[in-house]
Amino acid sequence: MHGQPPAEFIEQVRDIPIYRESVAAGSFPVLEKPEIARGFPDNWMTPRLATALAEGEAECVLSTGTNHARMQIIRPPYFLLHSYYQLWSEHPDIAFSWEQGCERVSLTTVLATEHVARTNARKRGATPEAVPSLRDRRLDDRTVYLNLRLDPAQWERSDVERMVAEIHEARRAHPRGWYHLDCSGYHLAHLVLKARRWGLWEDLPRPASIVHAYEYTPTNVRRFLARHFACPVVDLFGSTELGYLYYSDRHGRYHPHLDRMSVELLPVTPGSDIYSLIVSSVRNPYMPLIRYRSGDCVRTLDGTPDPDRIERFCGREKELLPAGALRTGRRGPIAQGDLDDCVAGISPAVFVHRLRIDGDREACLSYTTFDGAPLAPPVAGELAEAVGALVGRRCALEHRNHVPIGRSGKYAWLDTGR
Repeated sequence: MHGQPPAEFIEQVRDIPIYRESVAAGSFPVLEKPEIARGFPDNWMTPRLATALAEGEAECVLSTGTNHARMQIIRPPYFLLHSYYQLWSEHPDIAFSWEQGCERVSLTTVLATEHVARTNARKRGATPEAVPSLRDRRLDDRTVYLNLRLDPAQWERSDVERMVAEIHEARRAHPRGWYHLDCSGYHLAHLVLKARRWGLWEDLPRPASIVHAYEYTPTNVRRFLARHFACPVVDLFGSTELGYLYYSDRHGRYHPHLDRMSVELLPVTPGSDIYSLIVSSVRNPYMPLIRYRSGDCVRTLDGTPDPDRIERFCGREKELLPAGALRTGRRGPIAQGDLDDCVAGISPAVFVHRLRIDGDREACLSYTTFDGAPLAPPVAGELAEAVGALVGRRCALEHRNHVPIGRSGKYAWLDTGR
């Protein structure tokens, strides 16, 4: 039946309270995040889950969140990590670095670092240190976290020197000096820029493979990383509650990794060629999600709702610029990826950018560049005109030395003043 989960999935959720009415009716509506939270955890509780929680085989955690509220979920310990390791070990371009036993050095949000440090301190019955030691930033025998600041743009020379030294320590564990770099694309780009500025670039060990995940990585950032690193640079797409669903190859093409999952695409608005990702997954045995709206948006190669033809992940549904805010007759809303395409198509020099919507007629694109210099006037004029045409209002450009990161340690692409 179109839009409904496979029969074997239904059998696995039959006894879970949140699904009982759907099982009885033979039809599952789209599962929204507020519904997951309503009555939590009783709406998920079964004798099997109660036993797993009591024995430590399942745990309650919060989703990582970006610029929105986090939600409680139940999962096996290290669920997302195991999903990452599985994909790393099977990926056609980077499996070699897994097989070689490379350490994974993670350069991402400070919130991720702090979570690892809290977990390790709790295991020792201690209070987390204000500045976590390298020991407390080790997730397991294979992964260590580097970042200790919220905003990578504000890393100082001492931060970069410390991180370079810690990378050297990680690579010493491998006979050939190899390591695997896991990162937010923005964070790695900041590290490259600062290492070059302070004469530390030559001392920064080159990784054997790179994965960028955690948040949307703009086209210009991907280009920048590809220019500076000769190894495979791939993207993983997933979430705390689902694990990883898709991966890119070294050429940027996406491939499914739908172990115990199925995916369907629904237009975000009638007639739109941007689709919401709807996922049915029994990969997590303690909180299987059936027809779950992940909140992510995608585009396909041919504009059809075929999950096998996903071309790109273009942002979050809650961060769409509604069609009602536009005056262009555009078919459906604008996603982060649409603005990214517009910017990257005109200037590869733009690094971080954020669009501010002022009232009904004005917009302003704040931006930084990789070299710190403002765009030349002809290019700036072309970009302002193109962004204005995209969003259907007059657009100004504002060059900045710094566009601040959000409290989550991730960048917001859109500011509507709400």
